[in-house]
Amino acid sequence: MNKIRIAQIGAGHDHATSIFRCIAKQKDVFEVVGYALPEGEEEKFPHNLKCFEGYKRLTVDEIMADKTITAVTIETEEVNLTKYALLAARNGKQIHMDKPGGTDYSEFKKLIDTVKENQLVFHLGYMYRYNPYVIELIEDIKSGKLGEIYSVEAQMNCKHNVHKRNWLGTFKGGMLFFLGCHLIDLIFQIQGEPENIIPLSRSTKIDGVTGEDFGMVVFEYKNGVSFAKTCAEEIGGFERRQLVVCGSKGTVELKPLEWYSDISKGLQFTKKNECVSENWGTPGVVSKTDSFDRYDTMMYSFADMCKGLKKNPLSYDYELRLYEILLKSCGVEF
Repeated sequence: MNKIRIAQIGAGHDHATSIFRCIAKQKDVFEVVGYALPEGEEEKFPHNLKCFEGYKRLTVDEIMADKTITAVTIETEEVNLTKYALLAARNGKQIHMDKPGGTDYSEFKKLIDTVKENQLVFHLGYMYRYNPYVIELIEDIKSGKLGEIYSVEAQMNCKHNVHKRNWLGTFKGGMLFFLGCHLIDLIFQIQGEPENIIPLSRSTKIDGVTGEDFGMVVFEYKNGVSFAKTCAEEIGGFERRQLVVCGSKGTVELKPLEWYSDISKGLQFTKKNECVSENWGTPGVVSKTDSFDRYDTMMYSFADMCKGLKKNPLSYDYELRLYEILLKSCGVEF
């Protein structure tokens, strides 16, 4: 089967360089035609440009006009993601857009309507969807292995500098919009629609930061309460990233949700503690994944979707509802 001719739009997203390097190395499925840097991103993000060396600089219009380019990766700053994904959708491109999309609800709704109408691949950069233990956990939940799920606790913390924490003020919800979207996606997949959403994001005000660098939301369900918490001021937070799922027949904790096994190669692992015994003194069964690249499976899956070999397990309607829940979690009215 022919390789997918693909181009990248943007370098402003935190995943931009990793995604471009990933599609560039996956030469068995992708032919990278080039890249475009709209919205002055060449000047804004000079530290992200090295990955493009040796590849052709294109304009967005050139990418859109080239019918042989059938797929794009949208890796602009968050505020421009939906804008360029919508442009790509209107030009019939298969789309990998990084999470979570822009901040304009009506624009995101137009994007969903367009990809649905044109039956395009619309694949978002929620890399935990491809984490081997997350996949296994969701399968166990669906099979009933953990019984009735009554609570999910999800944390994704780190220590960002002052500049980054001030940048979080670019959008309502700050850190919850920026990284909490990953956690909300997992909770929504596991538990479905919450009965009530309680936004709790705040600014720590440390170092004079005014953006909401402490992101949190509580979801009320008929049989329990779940939460997502993501803080950009937490020393040791990356090590403590975790997902805890509590059910009537067992509890599973993924912690660390990701940790580097070889930082130079971008390889990570996940650790799991699975408890099924009701005996207080019986420890859970602890295991660890092999090392993996958090983007490899994700982008190979995108390629399979573009070739028609695989269907996206998450529907257009799911992605729209996830985005709506995210906005509500951030305190956005629409």
